[in-house]
Amino acid sequence: MPADTAQRLPMNRPAVARILDPQTVPVVGVDDHLPALPVDRLTAQALRRHFSQGPLAEPEWPGDGARFDALLAATPAAVLVPLVVRPQGLQVLLTRRTEHLRVHAGQISFPGGRSEPEDADAVATALRETAEEVGIAGHQIEVIGRLPHYQTVTSFVVTPVVGLLQPDYTLALDPFEVAEVFEVPLQFLMTPGNHRRHAFEFEGQQRQFLSMPWRLAATEYFIWGATAAMLRNLYSSLARAG
Repeated sequence: MPADTAQRLPMNRPAVARILDPQTVPVVGVDDHLPALPVDRLTAQALRRHFSQGPLAEPEWPGDGARFDALLAATPAAVLVPLVVRPQGLQVLLTRRTEHLRVHAGQISFPGGRSEPEDADAVATALRETAEEVGIAGHQIEVIGRLPHYQTVTSFVVTPVVGLLQPDYTLALDPFEVAEVFEVPLQFLMTPGNHRRHAFEFEGQQRQFLSMPWRLAATEYFIWGATAAMLRNLYSSLARAG
């Protein structure tokens, strides 16, 4: 799912508050006053236990949704939050969109997209889109839970589906949509000291988004918008669980 709205955006949906260059939007704060999650809460076993324990909490970052255009009908979508089980700790698998796309070129996202009539539920959507985009088949994914809905500014209501992957997963990227796949340590993303808040004004309203820049060798991956917000909602869910 691209950062600021859902992928494969239909032509009749306006580009509401689209941010063309998020890295130029001023940083107004870093959430280093919040504690990092302890390592023992970020294991596969701990996450299985967490997601088995009951109803979803309200999201800290629900998305801008109807703030800008309440007339848009909500459209369901889903993404997979893939957690790779590695000896050094869980890693979050993310994609970088290709540069030639009409929207979201080069952005960091989860695999996912809008629901189709043949999808039985959000899990089916997330697994289908993951297979189509990066070639990871459903039988390679252990679905362990869901995060609260996130509503984009174009009124896509996104269900993040959390799944575990073993390190021997296989990839077959869709070369039109996906330029590369990479992994980020879950512990890095669950440390609020790495969460930056950006603020800007749009049509007289203040709007904020999060970023979690990750550097691997000489490459910086700018994780932001909906992708960062859903990761923050994962942090909040785990932090509230105590």
